[in-house]
Amino acid sequence: MSGKIIGRWVLIAAAICGLNACTSIDLNEPAPVVDSVPAKPVRSAPAPEPVAPPAAAAEESETTVTEAVTMPVFTPVQPPTRIALLLPGRMLAQVSDAVRAGFMAAHAQQPDNFVVNVINTSDAPQDVLAGYQQAVQDNDIVVGPLTRSGAVAIVQERAVVKPTIALTQLSAVGEPEVAAPSNMLPIGLSIEDEARQVADWVAKRGASAFVISTSTAWQRRAAGAFAMQWRSHGLEADLLQLSLTDGYLDANALLQLKKRLQNEKPSLLFVALDAAQAEQLRNAIGNEIEMVGTSQLNPLTLDGWASAPPLNSMNGVRLIDIPWQLQPDHVAVMAYPRQPQTSEQPRNADLERLYALGIDAYRVARNVAAQQTDFRLDGVTGNLNVHFGQGAAKFQRVEQPAVYQDGKVQVLDVR
Repeated sequence: MSGKIIGRWVLIAAAICGLNACTSIDLNEPAPVVDSVPAKPVRSAPAPEPVAPPAAAAEESETTVTEAVTMPVFTPVQPPTRIALLLPGRMLAQVSDAVRAGFMAAHAQQPDNFVVNVINTSDAPQDVLAGYQQAVQDNDIVVGPLTRSGAVAIVQERAVVKPTIALTQLSAVGEPEVAAPSNMLPIGLSIEDEARQVADWVAKRGASAFVISTSTAWQRRAAGAFAMQWRSHGLEADLLQLSLTDGYLDANALLQLKKRLQNEKPSLLFVALDAAQAEQLRNAIGNEIEMVGTSQLNPLTLDGWASAPPLNSMNGVRLIDIPWQLQPDHVAVMAYPRQPQTSEQPRNADLERLYALGIDAYRVARNVAAQQTDFRLDGVTGNLNVHFGQGAAKFQRVEQPAVYQDGKVQVLDVR
């Protein structure tokens, strides 16, 4: 081998070493993804050519650089959960409208993957049953019915074949008890449940109670529920029914009651009355004996109290009501819009409570759809404790204590 050839190989080797030594790596640049390729066999060249500059060598490199290809991830499309909202019309149209408005307001806030199908029926039990049977065919969850007679008809027909959230209670005081099947959850607002909660709340305040009502059906139910719960604490309850004259408590009945109170001096009065009747009673007998009652002692909405004259004769009267009616700064209450109102149709306290029931009914349905079996909701109708989907369904609502102060209903902190 001649000296010239050897010299050329030395120059080539030096150039290769110099190219490797001068190549820098920028740590701020992402490294390209390179597919590996098999190494090619080395062939001897007849005569070495002068070494090209590093830039030229890079351009002539046979190494293939490919870009990474990200394969799309296919997520199966879940069909929407279909919720039937079963409501009566005709005579109960105003009530149904309030529940529907609350339900749809909650759905608008958290639509997720839910479709709401409203099914209207009359308030006749057989019509409610037919509407329910249609609902279970076309939907995954049924919310309703709103009437006790309709719910009882569904249960007695053994038609509850899908998760059902009834907007009523199945049993009333003085009527045969109707047991709900395991896949039905009754969550309706209940005057009897309110009366029982009041009894538990004030049970430590005395040993005897006068339980006062008129012959009105809801008042008799509330009075009976309070008396039973009060007696379960080992306490005495005396039920008194006052007569009415032209819609007002009878004056002679009030006089006789006042004399009896002076003689027997009970620890407290539970009044299963509305606010106007309770005010009339308080004016007749005075405020020496503590008076307690249900949400019906709160006749106005939150904004209604802002412009209403104070009911100073009611100061000190205790009651319970739902957060929607008492707590404008409650987290859940602030999350949902109020019903629209006009000067011709101001907000009504009872319809506001039903609007709030619609909101919480949707929230409960969402949890049922997610197959939650035990959950709690800080609801607009109270603190809700729910067990559903495993064994017998259980539901409890705890409402907010309140008291009349300065002639208006105020939240009462009982902590």
